[in-house]
Amino acid sequence: MTRSGLVSILGRPNVGKSTLLNQIVGTKVSITASTPHTTRQAIRGVVTENGVQVIFIDTPGLHRAKTSLGGRLNETARAASDGVDVVVAMVEATSAIGPGDRLAISTMLQHARGEHAAIPLVLVNKMDKVAREKVAQQLLNVSDAVAEVATAMGQPQLIDVVEYFPVSARTGEGAAALLAYLQNLMPEGPYLFPEDEVSDVPEAMWIAELVREQLVRKTKQELPHSIHCRVTEFAWPHVTVEILVERDSQKGMVIGKGGQLLKDVGIAARRQLPEGCYLELRVSVEPGWQKRNDALDRFGY
Repeated sequence: MTRSGLVSILGRPNVGKSTLLNQIVGTKVSITASTPHTTRQAIRGVVTENGVQVIFIDTPGLHRAKTSLGGRLNETARAASDGVDVVVAMVEATSAIGPGDRLAISTMLQHARGEHAAIPLVLVNKMDKVAREKVAQQLLNVSDAVAEVATAMGQPQLIDVVEYFPVSARTGEGAAALLAYLQNLMPEGPYLFPEDEVSDVPEAMWIAELVREQLVRKTKQELPHSIHCRVTEFAWPHVTVEILVERDSQKGMVIGKGGQLLKDVGIAARRQLPEGCYLELRVSVEPGWQKRNDALDRFGY
């Protein structure tokens, strides 16, 4: 009998959720960057081995939303944990437990109660960045935070249910032990994805995300948040990606002097695509799209 189940990964922006997903799956299934809110959709990565399939769900970072887009990203993260078998809250070993971490813990605990409760698990990431004593202290700190949040929710019985793991998403330290632990928690049942599948991201969406990843890495200040990418033409090997910004002034910033930035983005994205792909990039303006529900609906947020 095979076993399979779902594991959602929650956390504030930039805590390392996407990096961990890529590390465990063993290939890149979610884009990464140092800029907050790089992940905007619930991305699924699949690990199938030894008769067990674990479907990991990478989620947008939980935060105090300032735009309609931000609110929808929070909703996506919360909804991704509905009906899962394990819900994970990730914090950093390098930072104090802050409001964003407590929001992730609270969301985790909310999904760990009721008739179809998920198993709650806290990860302390970036253990490679600090001494082991600091990791141990942070495990105690986040345990205290879990106790405080559970008590405030009127759910003190959840305190002793939560398990804790230190990991390094960057180096992979602790990832094998984490995967083995999660595999043991998966319920009996058929595989939810084909055995050789590692992600559910459609090819067109993946190409658009690769372009956005490079733009996020190469632009600064508020611009990364104002960028949305979508494939407007897909007739392999020709692919056209439209890059949408919110203001005319941002259009020139994306293109760069003499078109150099846009050229660099295309080269970097193309390196991650099959040989022979012809990638065309176009830049357009969609005024104030982050705050417009009609635009967010069209873009699939």
